[in-house]
Amino acid sequence: MAGVLTGFAIIAFVILVGYIAGRFGVGGPSAPFVLNRIAFFITNPALLFVTLAHADLRVVFSTQLLVAAIAAVVTAGVFLVLSRLFFRRPAPETTIGALGAGYVNANNIGIPVAVYVLGSASFVAPVLLLQLIVFAPIALTVLDVTSRGAVSVWSIVTQPVRNPMIIASVLGILVDVSGLHLPDAVYQPFELIGGAAVPLVLMAFGMSLHGSRPLQAGHERAEIVSAVALKVVGMPLIAFLAARFVFGLEGHALFAAVALAALPTAQNVYNFAARYERGIPVARDVVLLTTLFAVPALLVIAALLA
Repeated sequence: MAGVLTGFAIIAFVILVGYIAGRFGVGGPSAPFVLNRIAFFITNPALLFVTLAHADLRVVFSTQLLVAAIAAVVTAGVFLVLSRLFFRRPAPETTIGALGAGYVNANNIGIPVAVYVLGSASFVAPVLLLQLIVFAPIALTVLDVTSRGAVSVWSIVTQPVRNPMIIASVLGILVDVSGLHLPDAVYQPFELIGGAAVPLVLMAFGMSLHGSRPLQAGHERAEIVSAVALKVVGMPLIAFLAARFVFGLEGHALFAAVALAALPTAQNVYNFAARYERGIPVARDVVLLTTLFAVPALLVIAALLA
C-alpha cells in the first residue's frame, strides 16, 4: 500500500507543478497543447515501443483485455439506456455521452498510473489498443453517419495506422514475438525519449486544469452527472465483477483491471465532440470532472485491492 500511495503522490506532485506553471503562464497559453502533441507523437510511442519489446505478452493479451472490453461496453450501454429513457438527446450527443462514460484516458493518465502504480506500462497497452483500434472507429462511424449523413470509410479504416502509439505498440510486439535481440545502443535513445513521456503528459494535464469551470451548461447537467457517476463508480465496479467472478482474477491482476477501469474519461472524447460540433459542453465537463474524481477513486481502489 505504501508503494501505491508513493506512486499517486509522485503523479499528484507533477500535476501540481503543471498547474502552477499554467497559473503563471509558463510557456504561454499554447503550452498544454504543445506538450500533449510532443507526448502523443514522440515520447509516448517511444515508451510503448521499449516497454512492449521487453514485455511479457501474456500480460498484454490476457483477460485484462476482455475485462476492459466488458467494462467499457456495459458502462456505455447503461448510459445509452438512460439517454433513451430520460434525456431524449439526438444520436450524436448520446454517442458523446456514452464515450464519456466508458472511454478511458489510457494515454495521458493511464501510462503514468501503469508505470508508477501498477509497475509497468504494459498493463495499459491492451486498453489503449482496444480503444484506438475498435472503439474509436465505431464511434467515429456513428458520429459521421448521424451528424453528416455520410461516412468516410477510408478515414476510419486508416485511422489505426495513422496513430503513432498504435504503430509503436505493434512494432514493439513484433520485436518481442520474433525474438529479435537488438543491441542496447538501439534501445537507449528510445528509453531516453520515452523517459520524458510521463512528466510531459502530467504537466500538460496540470496546466489544462487552470481556469476550468465545470457544470455551466444547466440543461445538460443530468447527462454530465450520469456520465461522471458511471465512469467514476460504475465502470470500476463492473470491471471488478467481471474480473473477479467471471475470469477469477485475484491479487495484482485484479487490482490492475479495476484501476484501469477507474481512469478518467479520455480527452479524445472532447476532440471528437469538437470535430463534429456536437455535445461539446458534455464532453468538456465529463473529461474535467472524471479527471478530478479519478485520484480519490483510485486511492479507494488501492486501499481495497492493492
